Amino acid sequence: MHHFEQAPDRRGTDSIKWGRYAGRDVLPLWVADMDFAAPPPVLEALQRRISHGVFGYGAPWPSLTGAVQAHLEQHYGWLIEADWLVWLPGLVPGLNAACRAVTGGVLTTMPIYPPFLSAPAYAGSRLQRAGLRQDESGRWGLDGQALEAACTPDTELLLFCHPHNPVGRCWTREELEQLAEFAARRQLLVCSDEIHCDLILDQGRRHLPFAALGPEAAARSITLMAPSKTFNIPGLGCAFAVIPDAALRRRFERATAGIVPHVNVLGLAACEAAYRDCGDWHQALLAQLRQNRDQLEAAVAALPGLSMSHVEATYLGWIDARGLGLDNPAAHFEAHGLGLSDGAEFGAPGWVRFNFGCTPATLDIALTRLRVAVESVHV
Repeated sequence: MHHFEQAPDRRGTDSIKWGRYAGRDVLPLWVADMDFAAPPPVLEALQRRISHGVFGYGAPWPSLTGAVQAHLEQHYGWLIEADWLVWLPGLVPGLNAACRAVTGGVLTTMPIYPPFLSAPAYAGSRLQRAGLRQDESGRWGLDGQALEAACTPDTELLLFCHPHNPVGRCWTREELEQLAEFAARRQLLVCSDEIHCDLILDQGRRHLPFAALGPEAAARSITLMAPSKTFNIPGLGCAFAVIPDAALRRRFERATAGIVPHVNVLGLAACEAAYRDCGDWHQALLAQLRQNRDQLEAAVAALPGLSMSHVEATYLGWIDARGLGLDNPAAHFEAHGLGLSDGAEFGAPGWVRFNFGCTPATLDIALTRLRVAVESVHV
């Protein structure tokens, strides 16, 4: 049995998430970092590696590569070659490397999580923004007209988030095919951030990697993945890019040269155990996150001035708080003991992002504080 009713106390530790509000009665529900302990097989793998006692420079080994390949084939039907992998000390360095691998403009969809907005600027590239659209039901989707309007002759790279952070969409095959057609017509490379691909909450849905659409999509793709979100090991700093095209892979690797370090050996050990030995834990986690999501969605639906679309994937709720009429909803919720991400950082002032990767007890407290915060506006 895997129990998610309890979590280690992270107050007073090295946690960035919990350290933000040290000394204050504010629940940190902002950065994408769950409160659950890593799976037991991951902890055991780390203990074995630590007992070796030597921590020199390390490199991936065959069984680790095999675990990644097996995971991608089993879960997504995606067959990859070992030499397509480029190991990284985190997914965000991969976003930045992709931007440094091109000389033209960089296009992305909005809202989007902050590294998408900063990476082009760090590379000296021009950021081009295309808004996502919402239908009458509030469901988010790609806006083909907005993408066409934002794209210019010098646009070279599309930064794509799949599943999407923060709106929680698990993109369909039809949507991905439309995006692939757009990228082919405009001759764009596609860097697809798929770090939340193992966190599909809607049962019956399956993640489809952009590169798995077919040879043409694969040839223009950089797929970024990591075990960090799913197995709650982001602090171990282990991610990888899957780049089928050899020339593009060399461009990407040159962009990392001299500035991106090797992955640390503990991160590599954790990665293999996560993908190879944690299937049951993963399914139990998804069940808990579905329960948390449903509870959050029901609570938001009952509160005047708030709305959110259904979260198909991730453990992040994207809440529209503009109906409260506040200049800074995030500051208001913080004053009522809720530390949420400010939508302004995602290019969407008036919205907040709610991390529900927490214990049921923490969620109960958070939803009570959410209700009190909303009621205080309507007094």
